Amino acid sequence: MPTRPRLSRSIPFWLLAAASVATAAAGAVILVDKLGVMTTTLTDGTATGVEVYVGQSVAGLGAVLLGAGIVGVLITLAVAAAATLRPHPPVEVVEPIDWSSDEVADAPADHGYERGLGYTSEIATAPRASDEQTEVAAAPSR
Repeated sequence: MPTRPRLSRSIPFWLLAAASVATAAAGAVILVDKLGVMTTTLTDGTATGVEVYVGQSVAGLGAVLLGAGIVGVLITLAVAAAATLRPHPPVEVVEPIDWSSDEVADAPADHGYERGLGYTSEIATAPRASDEQTEVAAAPSR
């Protein structure tokens, strides 16, 4: 089952977000600049045909870029909201543990003991006869 990366690691998502913000900013700069030039020259009475008629077209281009950038930002937000609604893939349990089973309750503690290898689970507490002789022989004489 293919998995999709998280949205925070998705390169196309961040490209859409960056391009939308850049387009909106560029459109706003063009629009504000041309409207400012047109307003200044028309109120001064020094406006030429190029500033008025070409300025209107360039201001229209700035308005279109600003609108496209805003729509792109809204699409980016919609994609981010839709990504939160996507269900996460279920975690598959390979083998469930049956805690009521007798095998689990009777299993010895994991101290290196494995059944079938010849070990015993009992600990010898009484010293062997050969150990007592070794201790006597190793003791210094007085």
